[in-house]
Amino acid sequence: MPATQSPAVEDYLKTVYAHTEWQPDAITPSGLAAALGVAPSSVTEMVKKMAAQGLVQHVPYGAIRLTDAGRTRALAVVRRHRLIETWLVREMGYGWDEVHDEAEVLEHALSDRLLEAIDERLGRPARDPHGDAIPRADGTLVSEPAVRLDEAPTGHVGRVIRISDRDPAVLRELDGAGVGPGSELRVADGAGATSVTVIVGDDTRAIPRAAAAGIWISA
Repeated sequence: MPATQSPAVEDYLKTVYAHTEWQPDAITPSGLAAALGVAPSSVTEMVKKMAAQGLVQHVPYGAIRLTDAGRTRALAVVRRHRLIETWLVREMGYGWDEVHDEAEVLEHALSDRLLEAIDERLGRPARDPHGDAIPRADGTLVSEPAVRLDEAPTGHVGRVIRISDRDPAVLRELDGAGVGPGSELRVADGAGATSVTVIVGDDTRAIPRAAAAGIWISA
């Protein structure tokens, strides 16, 4: 299997891409090690290999950025991951809080033919269950201006665009509060020290700031 298609390289590429999908600062080697749960020395060696393959640009101890080739490959992995999550929820009865780890495994195993069949069966979905945009087969991605909920000012009205899927417990809490992709909400108090108070429909909800940091609403 070519190095550019090994599961380890794909995981690195996806993580570097995900870090800058919703904010501009490039990931650092220490940040990449923390995100992947590996030793800094492992990151150093892998980044050197990826740079030699033309997938990333970096300077020692400095930020890591995808090249055009690296971004193309990263988007292909992201497409697989998000289509699999969507398929598991729509067709296999999984909850949106249960699919991330399953997709982490399956994204490395599905053939392109099966992925295309899943995409077609699902009707070419534009977003996954968490609201993340699904890259098209040609690598194009449709994004929408958004603001993080914990940074939205009081009085801001918006629609939930996406919610980070990193913490299943948070997803279950938000589901119980009626907050998910597509929900319309108004920020009733964005300056709370421990929570952001929002109005969803006729209900007032206090969302912990840590959870609000993983929610993006329309700008």
